[in-house]
Amino acid sequence: MEKIPSNIPYKTYLNEHDLPKAWYNIRVDMKKKGIDINPLLNPGTMQPVTLDELSHIFCTELAKQELDNTNQYIEIPGEVQDFYKMYRPSPVVRAYCLEKVLGTPAKIYYKFEGNNTSGSHKLNSAIAQAYYAKAQGITNITTETGAGQWGTALSMACGYFGLDLLVYMVRCSAQSKPMRKTLMETYGATVIESPSTTTKVGQAMLDASPDNYTGSLGTAISEAVEVAVTKPNTRYELGSVLNQVLLHQTIIGIESKLALDSIDEYPDEVIGCIGGGSNFGGLIAEYMHDKLDGKGNAHFIAVEPESCPSCTKGEFRYDFCDTGKVTPLAEMYTLGYDFMPAPTHAGGLRYHGMSPIISKLIKEGYVDDVRAVDQVSVFAAAEQFARCEGILPAPESAHAIKVAIDEALKCKESSETKTILFGLTGTGYFDLYAYDKFNKHTLTGSN
Repeated sequence: MEKIPSNIPYKTYLNEHDLPKAWYNIRVDMKKKGIDINPLLNPGTMQPVTLDELSHIFCTELAKQELDNTNQYIEIPGEVQDFYKMYRPSPVVRAYCLEKVLGTPAKIYYKFEGNNTSGSHKLNSAIAQAYYAKAQGITNITTETGAGQWGTALSMACGYFGLDLLVYMVRCSAQSKPMRKTLMETYGATVIESPSTTTKVGQAMLDASPDNYTGSLGTAISEAVEVAVTKPNTRYELGSVLNQVLLHQTIIGIESKLALDSIDEYPDEVIGCIGGGSNFGGLIAEYMHDKLDGKGNAHFIAVEPESCPSCTKGEFRYDFCDTGKVTPLAEMYTLGYDFMPAPTHAGGLRYHGMSPIISKLIKEGYVDDVRAVDQVSVFAAAEQFARCEGILPAPESAHAIKVAIDEALKCKESSETKTILFGLTGTGYFDLYAYDKFNKHTLTGSN
């Protein structure tokens, strides 16, 4: 392997004093371009959900953020900034070793979000949501989790602020990743496999299919929301999809642009995995800001699994955000609220719908490339990356790695020198069960 010159940086770090002081509300610039996000609807009245109605589910400040399309930047509270400083700013890393293995003229960068105990970007929103609950005097939080990264992040945040947390974890994930449950409990959370007998909606689903109910993210949401709206001094918090979560995750994109600007780099392609859309929405934020302003024209590639292809095979329409039909309806790309991914699907990104913001950007052509990839090729890309870059990626992140490799190999064929940025949303150390199946050749393609 050719030696890399010693004066070329591997990592581009920002100083903690460069930590962004505000989140970027992309809806304001979308609105200026005539790209309006249609409102959440109350399923009982089919009218736009009001702040008062949302405030029975979410903390009031989070409900305000959900509906805000006026304030372009929203200040990050001081206590949240202080927490961020423990693991942020996170680095942008040049994947020199991967470039050499591929023999590509492309320059590959990744924004690494796995340098905290939760192992993912989810902590960026979890700490903000827990802060707003504490500030409001809320004492109890409920949530759902699929692969467990969100549940872990929120358990850390609630532990920090002294809040009680109840997590409904998708049953097949809980059984394949028991150590995620242990980690959540270490931070003080109570974890229940979903569907469960602790809620009316969970009991109904078990009654309908008692012997074959592996669970889904939509079902776990239904259970968590049911508890939140029936238990005193309790609110629900979620890890993806809705506007408030994408808002908090824009810190990823703001830092990415600051870091790359400091070395005079601007990506030709920005690549991220999509399940509910939070990490992708965060990563592209500032570059999409440029595109909406006519100041840049990066090519955005969103990558989803073939087994849960909400954007490539779903419909753009209003749908429930949960399986039990207890949440508001959102206009989004969806496979249907009752969609159940196959239990053999190991790569995460299991949600039936896509963020209304990301859905609208896809619909209007601002996100101009959406790809569905099979999980065998995803895990192959993950292992290739791990062997040369030294980080075991989360399977979710590996969807972006797979397409980044594809794009870099295209550059090799065409001799193009492109700059590629992808999101490494987290680490895969709690996903060794899935890696083991891949290594034993028992992991199936699209499922």
